Order: sequence, then C-alpha cells, then structure tokens
Amino acid sequence: MSTETHQIVVGGVTVQVIRKAIKNLHLGVYPPKGRVRVAAPLRVSDNAVRLAVVDKLGWIKRQQAKFDAQPRQSVREMVSGESHYVFGRRYRLRVIHGPGRATVKTRGRWMNMHVPQGASAERRSRLLHGWYRERLRERALPLVLKWQHAIGVHLADWGIKRMKTKWGTCNPTAGRIWLNLELAKKPVQCLEYLIVHELIHLVERTHNEQFLALMDKHLPDWKARRTLLNAQPLAHDAWSY
Repeated sequence: MSTETHQIVVGGVTVQVIRKAIKNLHLGVYPPKGRVRVAAPLRVSDNAVRLAVVDKLGWIKRQQAKFDAQPRQSVREMVSGESHYVFGRRYRLRVIHGPGRATVKTRGRWMNMHVPQGASAERRSRLLHGWYRERLRERALPLVLKWQHAIGVHLADWGIKRMKTKWGTCNPTAGRIWLNLELAKKPVQCLEYLIVHELIHLVERTHNEQFLALMDKHLPDWKARRTLLNAQPLAHDAWSY
C-alpha cells in the first residue's frame, strides 16, 4: 500500500499527515509528548485535514496536557534503595557486593543484585537488562504461541530489543515482530495486548477498520489494556504506544 507523509501546523500544533488508501480520516494523539497524527484518505486535501484538526484542537490539547502529567521514573543509578518494576510490581533494589556469579533475584518486595566488588553502574545496568530480557522471553513465548494459533497466523520469528519510540513493531513481509524490553516492567495484560496488536498486523498492516474489528474480536478489552499500558510509569527516556 502506497503512502505519503508530510507535516502541517494547525493552531501551533504540528501534525503528521499520512495519506493512504483508506476510506475514513483517523486522528490520534500519542504519548509521551502528545504527537498528533492524522491518517487521511488519498483524496482528502490538506485544507480538509486542517478543518478536522481545528475541530478537535481542544481535545488534542487536553490529551497533550494529560500525557505531560504522566509519571516518569527518574534516571536509574542502579544503587540500593531505588525502585524497579517487574511486570507491574514495584521492587526495591538491594545491591550486594561480593564474590561469585553476578545474579538478580526477586524476593518479597526486594530485588537482590549480587555483583563483584567495584562493579560499575554500567555493568549493573547491563546485568539488569539481561535479566529483564530473560523474564520477558519466558512470559512472552507462551502468549506468542497462544495468539498465533487463535488469530490464525504464522510468525517466522520474534525478538526483544530496546526501543525508544514504540512498544513493539511488526514486519508483515518478513513475518517478524519485535517487543520492547520495557514491557518486562509492565503488567502482563499489557504485554498480551501488545503481542495481539502486533500479530494482527500480519493480517492487516494499518490501523484501519478491519484492524480494529480484529482487535475487538480477539481481545475485547484491548482499549482498557492500552490505557493501562500508557498509564504506567515510563522510563525517563521511554515513549508510550
């Protein structure tokens, strides 16, 4: 499907306009900074897009203000006492220096990190990211298998990586999806929503009526899950979806 992308400014608001072969105009405001995006049919002019945005300016600015107020974690320094999240649950970090293999284990409300004496903050951060990756893969695998079967698609490959601008991506041509490592910090129902979202992109590439109908069919509460995901504390440099 051919698309055309450019930007216009309406009432001081920068709007990304994407023209594609769709029937109706769709306007969205996306966290964390209130990015405004309009998907418009090929035949719709910029003037028509401007009018649609002007009509929604009040709503757009309310959404941007809400995203502005969304809680964010401070920069993680990987020291004892700071908070870290695992599938929506908050843990207090306890860094323990000593001999032996570097490990991360949760116990009660604590996240115990055993590292060699003098391990740098960067090394502690890499250790935690590796641990998060393992936990996310454990939780995601059964969900990927379950929803491939339910939706009726075949996934050639899937993986996990750190992303600043998306919770996940899908390459329908390659049959591959990627999950953002940050999902290891969010409630499991958010992870499941994201997996279903990306798998449905194997059927429908765009967020059109068919895509929304498939989301409603397979995961009727997907909007509530999306709201929950975007309400979670963000990493200091992360985006929402």
